[in-house]
Amino acid sequence: MTLLEAPARESTGGGLASAARNRLQQLLAFASLIVICGFFSVASRYFFTYGNFTAILFSTVVIGTLAIGTTFVIISGGIDLSIGTGMALCAVMSGVFLVDLGLPLALGVPAAILFGGLIGLVNGINVSVFKIPPFIATLAMMLVAGGLALVLSDSAPIYFTDVEGYVELSTGSLLPGVEFPNAVLVLLGAALVAGVLLTKTVLGRYTYSMGSNEEATALSGINVRKWKIAIYAFAGLFIGLAGVMISARLGSAQPATGMGYELQAIAAVVIGGTSLSGGKGSIVGTLIGALIISVLNNGLQIMSIPQEWQNVILGCVILVAVYADMLRKKET
Repeated sequence: MTLLEAPARESTGGGLASAARNRLQQLLAFASLIVICGFFSVASRYFFTYGNFTAILFSTVVIGTLAIGTTFVIISGGIDLSIGTGMALCAVMSGVFLVDLGLPLALGVPAAILFGGLIGLVNGINVSVFKIPPFIATLAMMLVAGGLALVLSDSAPIYFTDVEGYVELSTGSLLPGVEFPNAVLVLLGAALVAGVLLTKTVLGRYTYSMGSNEEATALSGINVRKWKIAIYAFAGLFIGLAGVMISARLGSAQPATGMGYELQAIAAVVIGGTSLSGGKGSIVGTLIGALIISVLNNGLQIMSIPQEWQNVILGCVILVAVYADMLRKKET
């Protein structure tokens, strides 16, 4: 058995027992989601309706998209605090490409997504080449991205009124006769691609391996520096996609938006069972975590719970998720 195979086995939990624990964690998260939905269904007759169900899914898109990319980073043993303001910067760049430069939709949207990849690339270089701790490197990028979003937009929203088809990317519906927003389909497609890459490709295998034992991965001959940059750059693409989705939903690029989204996205990843110490996690769990956050926000708003108490409840849920992660680490 090579040194790479050892951490790879560890990253999947060291065999059937760990795989069973991972599945149990997903089942517990899903069961929690069902219990929360059941509680709000009893508490309010407005909760369990098709319109509200669609609204919950719609509100999950941005957090879920950011959380999917963040899952790769956290599994690899890193962290990314720049995803919120990075999303705002990508939203502004979509306005720059489509409105200011007049690029067609087929070029402007991919350019905005790739700009998110550039943000991730810079983060990856700072972390892997310059050896800056991920917390500090991405905290600096958070400030830089937030500032650039204001500078490039002149601190004013950029409206997509004259960009035909842009708003429909999020709020339109491809399903005939059904009011089901395209943004949800985009999220599901992104989750499917990310899930395949995480579980079936070299990128995913090295992501788990570095999170489990980066030193052993390097000793096995793997260029850890290169793959860490690739992971951050790949995660950055989801920042760009989230920027496109939120600006299309709002019909404008709001340069001041984005603050706080990084906390909710990281919370979704942790609630979904991804270990903050790296090496364990799944896209399915992350989606469940994002849904839990969206359901909590939606249900508490329907019950007219004040915003400050909503934050208290969400903070308690995050603490419980982190404590559960600590218990899992003690068992292994």
